Order: sequence, then structure tokens, then C-alpha cells
Amino acid sequence: MIVEPCHLTFYSRVELILKLHGVKGLKLVRRVSVKIPFMKMSGSGNDFILIDHQKPFLEEDHLKDFIRKVCRRRISAGADGLILIERSEKADFKWRFYNADGSEAEMCGNGGRCAARFAYLKGIAGPSLKFETLAGVLSAQVDGKKVKLEMTKPFGLKLDESIFINGAKQIFSSINTGVPHAVLLVEDLEGVDIVPIGRAIRFHSNFAPSGTNVNFVRLGKGSQIAIRTYERGVEDETLACGTGAVACALVAAFKGLVKSPVTIQTRGGEVLAVYFEIKSGEIESVYFEGDVHIIYEAEMWKEAYQ
Repeated sequence: MIVEPCHLTFYSRVELILKLHGVKGLKLVRRVSVKIPFMKMSGSGNDFILIDHQKPFLEEDHLKDFIRKVCRRRISAGADGLILIERSEKADFKWRFYNADGSEAEMCGNGGRCAARFAYLKGIAGPSLKFETLAGVLSAQVDGKKVKLEMTKPFGLKLDESIFINGAKQIFSSINTGVPHAVLLVEDLEGVDIVPIGRAIRFHSNFAPSGTNVNFVRLGKGSQIAIRTYERGVEDETLACGTGAVACALVAAFKGLVKSPVTIQTRGGEVLAVYFEIKSGEIESVYFEGDVHIIYEAEMWKEAYQ
């Protein structure tokens, strides 16, 4: 259900009459089905629905169901996730990020870059901006289609651990770059059966209860790598994952395999860059850069979320 503030003359007059008669604290709302303006954007193949929610109109009780429905492909707008842009008291805006299954996540690198460009295009923020997330306040720089995003300070690095998946030993490293990631180095990236292996690792008891995203990495020349990612919440392979790209770059760096900046080839074909500074074994800063594309801007009808 959508809650829409009443801006019609009739409702305004009623509110004014009530106020003149001493009735306070009453705000009229109409519970109606409305067309919802939104923008569809893509960050390196990760696609998102973005909604200006500075004046809230989506009901919290039905939000998860709404997100699941509109993120369905072929029968609705379809997306890897949905982003609400809201007001913030500590930054230019606050974002709320949701996976396609309706679960809320602390961070998403590609989604963060889309949110930054959206806010700039809508006049919510300038080209140098800050926004509030569950993982902290982040900064971004918008330059045309290219967006450079500050990432939250990663933590929980563990190198070369092992688990058994379907009787086979898997060596992986892990790090939290705003959300948890497992990273596996492979020689044959195209030959990886990513969905069953990724899903088994994602739901493995080692990562309970919240699970993990799973990345497969092939080393290239110099500081170049190629990655494929199974994303938690999407429960499938995606064409790119920003926090996953950062996780792969950092794990490879700590293993002495690459240096900043790291060039990353995504499954969707786009190239990302990860910049970082490591001092005395500690990560000082991390930035993630790549293009953001506007797919279209439209209005969502009731049938999209029924």
C-alpha cells in the first residue's frame, strides 16, 4: 500500500478548517494506488531501481513485499536491488539499500555509485557529496558517467582458510568490505560452476547466520584481475559486484599478487578500478571507480507491485 500526502486543494481546505476550529496534530492522508516515479540505473551490469523518497510514501509494513515484487524480472521493472534516497541530518542524503529478495544490506559498491549519480542529477547533492548508510557516512565524486566512491573501512581479513563443499576441499580468503565476502583464486574462471558452488559456500555453516557473498578470481598481467560473483540476497551470479571487486583486490594485495590501483574485469564486460592504501598491514583507505549508466526513467503502475 502506498501512502500519499494530500496536496489537493480540497484536502488543504479541510485541514485549514480543522486547524481554525482548534483541531491540532491531524494530518490527512489518502491511501491510494499511485504511479511511482523511479529511475533504472546500472553500475557495471548491476542494475537498480532508484526512488526519491525524501518525502516518504511507501509503507514500512509492506516495503519488503513491495521490493520483492518490483524487482521481479520480466513481470515487473526487474533489478538486482532497490535504493531509496531519503533525507539525512548528517550528510547530503541517506540511502536505504535492499536486495531483490527484500533484505536490507549495509553496503553495495555499485549501488552506492548509482545513488551518488542519481542524487547529483536530481539536484539533491553536488558533484562532491556525502551520504549516510548503515555502514557509515561515505563520500563520492561524480564526473559525468564516472563515479568514484569511498568504501567503508574493510575488516575481518582472513587468508587461506578451507572448507569442504560436496566432498571437495575449497581454499578461500574472506574480508568484510561493508558486507561479507569469500574470495577464491581459480585458474579457469569460465569453467567454474558458479551458482551451485557459490550457493553452497554462501549458506555454509562457517558463515552463519548471515551468510556471505562468494567471488571467484583469475589473476591477469600486472595488477589486473577478472572476477565472477555469486551475490547473497540476489542468490545468483550477477554481472558485477562493487564490494566484491574491492574484496578481491584487497585479498590479492595482501597475498602479494597485485598493487594499487587494481584493474578489474567484471562479468558484464566493464572495467573497474580499486584504489587503496595499506600501511603496516592496516588498510588506511579504499576507493572504487567506474561508470554508471542511466537505463531509463519512468513511472511504475500498480500492476508492477501487485
